[in-house]
Amino acid sequence: MFRKFVLPLLAVVGFTFALYTVFTGAQPVAVSAAVAEPALAPFDDTIAGAGIVEARTQNIAVGTPVAGVVARMCVQVGSQVAAGDPLFQIDDRDRQAELAVRRSALASAEADLARISSLPRAEDLPPARARVLAAETLVADVKNQLALAEGLTDMRAIATQEWDRRKFAVRAAEARLSQEEAELKKLTAGAWKPDLDIARAAVDAANVRVAAQATEIERLTVRAPVDGTVLQVNLRLGEFAPSGTLAQPLLVMGDIATLHVRVDVDENDAWRFRPGAHAVAYVRGNRDLKAEMEFVRVDPYVIPKRSLTGESTERVDTRVLQVIYRFDPKSLSVYVGQQMDVFIDAGGGDAQPSAGKGSGR
Repeated sequence: MFRKFVLPLLAVVGFTFALYTVFTGAQPVAVSAAVAEPALAPFDDTIAGAGIVEARTQNIAVGTPVAGVVARMCVQVGSQVAAGDPLFQIDDRDRQAELAVRRSALASAEADLARISSLPRAEDLPPARARVLAAETLVADVKNQLALAEGLTDMRAIATQEWDRRKFAVRAAEARLSQEEAELKKLTAGAWKPDLDIARAAVDAANVRVAAQATEIERLTVRAPVDGTVLQVNLRLGEFAPSGTLAQPLLVMGDIATLHVRVDVDENDAWRFRPGAHAVAYVRGNRDLKAEMEFVRVDPYVIPKRSLTGESTERVDTRVLQVIYRFDPKSLSVYVGQQMDVFIDAGGGDAQPSAGKGSGR
């Protein structure tokens, strides 16, 4: 009974289900509506490319010349800064201590120079003059003793040794007088010029060391290189700020009073591009938002195209010519780093109200 009725029935049901599955699977899948309609080329002859919004000064990745712990943050995202304004400061306590040591050495060198420059000391002159007067008195005394001996009528009245002693005493007294007079003259002349030169050189060297240390301390305060806006801050108070080239910059800033768009023109279309050509940029996701752009310059070096992830190690198999345009951010609200669809007039004609022929990707 089971084999006679049930099995054939199951076979018929299975065959029917198979036919239904094949029939429904063969129906075409309805195309989903686009989330946003793509922008249409406004020129009859167009070069299309992807553009990245950047600051007029380009996006400046600010770093620190000296690695260290961040002791003070002076800005935050969105801060408006002028060239030379402090952005952040590295801990400088060790360098401040070294600066104090060098300033002490400078004070010592300046004091030594002042001491040498003030020579002779007023209190040193009277004793020197007194020694000269004493030497003169001694010379007069021994000369008088010698004159008495020479005035004797009988030379035998005095021993030969006494005669010689008196003559040598005169010579010794005269030599002592010459020495004291020379010492007084040296003292009165003041500091010796070579000594002054050495003292001045020591002060100059100490000043240079102080200035060098002050410069080292100044380098610990990272300042804005240009007038602009802080776009990104990847540094916090108390964190260690490394120096050198970093994968993630410590701070990004730039002048966004006027925005630039860096357009990648495929190398196959590079020969069609004319410097100064008119261009229009559309915001991705809304083709009704657009901006007329003014040509700035061409970077005259064709580079490998970077992928949209922004990683420098990822490339696609093509090269691009980078063209820079600018526009007033008041005419279109976009952000630095945002992608835009750019169409460049390759024929020299005026913009058309409807879509024309496009040749870009």
